Amino acid sequence: MEFPLSIIMQWLADFLLPLARISAMLMVMAGIGVRTVPTRIKTGLAVVITFIAVPMLPPVSFTNLFSFEMVLVVLQQILIGVAMGFASVLMLNTFVLAGQILAMQTGLGFASIIDPTNGQNVPAVGQFYLILASLLFWVYDGHLIMIQMLIHSFTALPIDGTWWEPENFREVALWGGWLFATALVLSLAPLTAMLITSISFGVMTRAAPQLNIFSIGFPFTLMMGLVIIWATMGNFVVQFEFQWQRMLELMCKVSGCGP
Repeated sequence: MEFPLSIIMQWLADFLLPLARISAMLMVMAGIGVRTVPTRIKTGLAVVITFIAVPMLPPVSFTNLFSFEMVLVVLQQILIGVAMGFASVLMLNTFVLAGQILAMQTGLGFASIIDPTNGQNVPAVGQFYLILASLLFWVYDGHLIMIQMLIHSFTALPIDGTWWEPENFREVALWGGWLFATALVLSLAPLTAMLITSISFGVMTRAAPQLNIFSIGFPFTLMMGLVIIWATMGNFVVQFEFQWQRMLELMCKVSGCGP
């Protein structure tokens, strides 16, 4: 049995180029792209997904694998995969930022632990919010939805040698504004409650300076911070759903599956 060179090049292109986009997203996306997941597992998962997805994907029209243009096409696939995975990272970091704001305002910022995902010191409240957001991400089947959207992106944004739209860079950058907006909305109610508590301490200190309210104010503030975080936990799920929908819209725009 003989295999012409054109058929071999088509087979290689149908496997290697989708593998670049799939592996790029898996190396970055939330839940799978963290440091605690070994690189071998991520690579093996990318190869398995590619083998399963290749029969369902349209044939790759670009088969000139031994050229400089091939380098640009691979870079484009990596860029698309990283952008789609980075959207989920931004979504989870929204809640980390909200937890850091709450920790600093309630005095809970003194309790800090090492974040295993990036190896940096973060407040315990931010890590707590990150764990909750990660669990909700798995509950919502976020990993399956992202892989499904990635497979659909090969139809909406085929590998034909054309370059990625520059407008997509702007979409990813502007979406960072939702990170700060959602973090502020999530922490606004607890911050308002802590502001009222601080004003009450100030009024009590002004009315009766001999009581030395601020000597007991710090532990009371810590306790109130924990109570307020617990009381406003219902808002966490609501904001996660909003941010989740925004992340899906961003992935649709980046992958060409949406308007």
